[in-house]
Amino acid sequence: MEEKNFKERYLAGEIGFEEIDRYISRWNNSDDERTLANYLGLNEEEEDIWIDDSDEALQEMLDRQKQ
Repeated sequence: MEEKNFKERYLAGEIGFEEIDRYISRWNNSDDERTLANYLGLNEEEEDIWIDDSDEALQEMLDRQKQ
């Protein structure tokens, strides 16, 4: 079974948002072919907000999906 990505685990309340840093490190140290956003489970809109704005903006967007 495939491991849940960051977004799936965050939305499920299994991990805090700060865990994104651990996922980024893991991706940097892997030979995963996917883009970082793909690895984290982010869609294009989420990726854009994250890159253009901030971690906080991404967290707010994901938090809206939790409800």
